[in-house]
Amino acid sequence: MPDAVETDVVIIGTGPAGAVTATLLTDMGIKTLAISRYRSTSPGPRAHITNQRAMEILRDLGLEEAAKELATPQCDMGEHVFASSLAGEEFGRIRTWSTDPAKKAEHDLASPCSVCDLPQLYFEPLVVNAAGLRGSDIRFKTEYLSHTQAPDHVVVRLLDHVTGTEYEVHAKYLIGADGARSKVAEDIALPFEGEMNMGSHGSLNIEFTGDLSPLVEHRKGDMYWMIQAGDGFNGAGVGVLRMVRPWNKWVCVSGYDMSKGEPKLTEDEARGVVQKVMGTNSIPIKIDALSTWTINQQYASRNTEGRVFCMGDAVHRHTPMAGLGLNTSIQDAYNLCWKMAMVIKGQAGPALLETYDAERSPIAKEVVDHAYMCLSKLPPIFMALGLKPAPSQKDMDAALANLRVRSADGAERRAQLRAALNGTLAGFGGALGLELNQRYASSAVAPDGTDGPHFERDRVFHYQASTRPGAHLPHVWVTRDQRRVSSLDLCGKGHFTLLTGLSGAAWAETAAEAAKALDIDIVVHVIGPGQQYVDTYGDFAAMSEVAEDGALLIRPDMMVGWRAADGSQAQRDGLLPALRTILSVAVPAAKGAAVSAERQEA
Repeated sequence: MPDAVETDVVIIGTGPAGAVTATLLTDMGIKTLAISRYRSTSPGPRAHITNQRAMEILRDLGLEEAAKELATPQCDMGEHVFASSLAGEEFGRIRTWSTDPAKKAEHDLASPCSVCDLPQLYFEPLVVNAAGLRGSDIRFKTEYLSHTQAPDHVVVRLLDHVTGTEYEVHAKYLIGADGARSKVAEDIALPFEGEMNMGSHGSLNIEFTGDLSPLVEHRKGDMYWMIQAGDGFNGAGVGVLRMVRPWNKWVCVSGYDMSKGEPKLTEDEARGVVQKVMGTNSIPIKIDALSTWTINQQYASRNTEGRVFCMGDAVHRHTPMAGLGLNTSIQDAYNLCWKMAMVIKGQAGPALLETYDAERSPIAKEVVDHAYMCLSKLPPIFMALGLKPAPSQKDMDAALANLRVRSADGAERRAQLRAALNGTLAGFGGALGLELNQRYASSAVAPDGTDGPHFERDRVFHYQASTRPGAHLPHVWVTRDQRRVSSLDLCGKGHFTLLTGLSGAAWAETAAEAAKALDIDIVVHVIGPGQQYVDTYGDFAAMSEVAEDGALLIRPDMMVGWRAADGSQAQRDGLLPALRTILSVAVPAAKGAAVSAERQEA
């Protein structure tokens, strides 16, 4: 076996979570080795919804504009059509991904970034390339075999499939971002709750190329839902067309009976499935690839063991409903990386890493449960139409006819159908609060004595900004040189930030003293007239929930770590203890006390 390789962190997997982890840690000066057992990044579209929090992370990495160039924008995502076929009669539409005018306003107020459709086969190369260019060691066709832990390091055994050579890597930490069949999670025996491969039917993805613009360009959306005879997605009579590239790259989602094994379709058979969903065979299509997947509802109740940390699909496995998978995965990375970097650099105590589990495991459970719940929103459509889950063509024809009946029964059926269609919004960007309302509770958050959190509206469906410690820093616009800048752009980049108003200038000295005492960087922004950043709209003062001379301490992951109600000496004296709490750094013993103890021992 060759001599062992040494690095700071080994990352298993170069999917969204692993790639973002490699990029973040490398940017923070941490030596990383990221591996994938595959020959390349994902060749298929897989995850595609990239929500506001995910785009904020890409923005912090300097990749937002490049991502937007590759993505389909929000304005082209929102017309979700429910119909008998793409060329057939519509049952109705819903405005998804916050494109409804009222939802759009809430969406725009919440973040400087917008949701977009960025399929995984474009997302992964963008971020993997960034990680490599910035200094991460990226190795494809390299398989994780096993690991052993020691008190101060972990030894990871890898197999290079190019040369057939096994070798060891000595690292401080190991990260398992190796997907829903995670061997890392299995090796550390993470406890899981829920099930995999649920139900009797699996889903069949048929990737194809075909110019469908004549059927969709007048009703632009990223997904089209067909209620049809026979089996389909999840065993119901549903066929889905998902846009990959406007408007000529697509995935058709159908279903199969798992008791009969995975389907082995010929190209003509696959084309027939697509043409049924389309409702026409007049548009030429080319079948590109076939794949299958199943319904999962499983999460790890704990995501760490010693020096090993798991993230992404390795610890939360769920349906694609609500588009939460990729987004939650890279938020895991954003939470862990600054903590790991500061511990490796000796700026934080090892206990800081324990807060990763405390802060992210509850999110995993909530996301998995919500995604599964969204599946329950499809059967009411069939009930409203008077259909069984897998209807016959005769039943479909009757359902369409009944919708046109001019009677009290017909009106009631149409009202039920409208309510059922609206109910599906939870699975298509309707749960804005679930995406944005995270409230962390751990030792990496220093409480300020206030009670909460208190939500005035449903916390799953509506975002509520807050600067209470544990919440995400709210986005507001300030200006620099008369140009708008988001409050989020003042933070991140791997360091702590302290935000205060014009009367809080004394915080700069306080922060400098704390930074020196802890050997960390704290960026201070005094916001007001004559300063680099100006509260031109008055939104920062309204958002801050503290006095003008108060302060917000923002963690590197944009979460509020602590806040001071005002700029009094007593409040300023609280900054260093708050940072010690967040970083799990003990107060050094006084020199006099140490001398006294030595004399007593003598």
